[in-house]
Amino acid sequence: MTYIAKPRLHHPTLKTNKVGYTRRDYEGKISTLCAGCGHDSISAAIIQACWDLDIAPHRVAKLSGIGCSSKTPDYFLGASHGFNTVHGRMPSVLTGANLANRELLYLGVSGDGDSASIGLGQFAHAMRRGVRMVYIVENNGVYGLTKGQFSATADRGSKSKKGVVNPDAPVDLIGMALQLGATYVARGFSGDKAQLVPLIQGAIAHGGAAFIDVISPCVAFNNHAGSTRSYDHVREHNDAVSRIDFIDLAPEIHAEPEPGAVIMLPQPDGTVMRLRKLHADYDPTDRVKAMAQVQALQAQGEVVTGLLYVDPRAQDMHHGLNTVARPLNQLGEAELCPGAAALDKLNASLR
Repeated sequence: MTYIAKPRLHHPTLKTNKVGYTRRDYEGKISTLCAGCGHDSISAAIIQACWDLDIAPHRVAKLSGIGCSSKTPDYFLGASHGFNTVHGRMPSVLTGANLANRELLYLGVSGDGDSASIGLGQFAHAMRRGVRMVYIVENNGVYGLTKGQFSATADRGSKSKKGVVNPDAPVDLIGMALQLGATYVARGFSGDKAQLVPLIQGAIAHGGAAFIDVISPCVAFNNHAGSTRSYDHVREHNDAVSRIDFIDLAPEIHAEPEPGAVIMLPQPDGTVMRLRKLHADYDPTDRVKAMAQVQALQAQGEVVTGLLYVDPRAQDMHHGLNTVARPLNQLGEAELCPGAAALDKLNASLR
């Protein structure tokens, strides 16, 4: 068997970011996915986003489940922490890791099968608990590893490569994330890097549960006429309701912009997100209106992309549980075992 690896040495003139890394330092192993797979474009967007934001790779913990999408963390941030869980269980493992060490940046990568089928309950509870993470679903509407059966997100009426029509209603992960309490909800397209990179940057800077559904065509089994997840279909039916221009440090500004102007949304980490309003009647800070707008555009057959909802005052699971600021994995015996008197006091408070 032939093994091909990327060279460890980089050209000395490669540009470095503020923490001293080149873009190559954020790459991983050579992809074994099909040539032209949209998932590789998502990996490239993650690499670009982390490099642009000057994030040291060792500060990132990337987790995944099972499927083509869950292979992709091997192809980016090779120097980061990583854990590949069993099918559909990525959110619970990530939740446990986040509870133990809140100082890491958690990046969960999943697929439409991994999150919308066997992992649907895991996805739901991670959203409602407000686990601080960037949850990316690489959504192609098929089970690529088992030769192209419809996944739970496939649209009713779409055709498989063999001409079979899907009779089932799709699971709408965007709608579920909005309803369950996610505080940053976006949809991107793997073929639109200019939109996807800032969406990922915004999710990284966010202070709560950030969910990004990325339409990512499967070139082997779901890129044909009749598929609603093909490159051609998404490009023809893409209705971008909002677009993030840039994430930068800036003071908060209170203003109501005119249509086509920019909304300044302060984030919990001190950065400010500049969101361009492309639709006069769209308010990305109103959850109820966002749900209605998404459903209305979907009913018209449009693939709604952009930043669909954001809560600039988001709080995460640690706030709800009132955990200590110091990571739990750094606490010693004195903090973890305070003695019988503290235990008696706690038991008394529960009576």
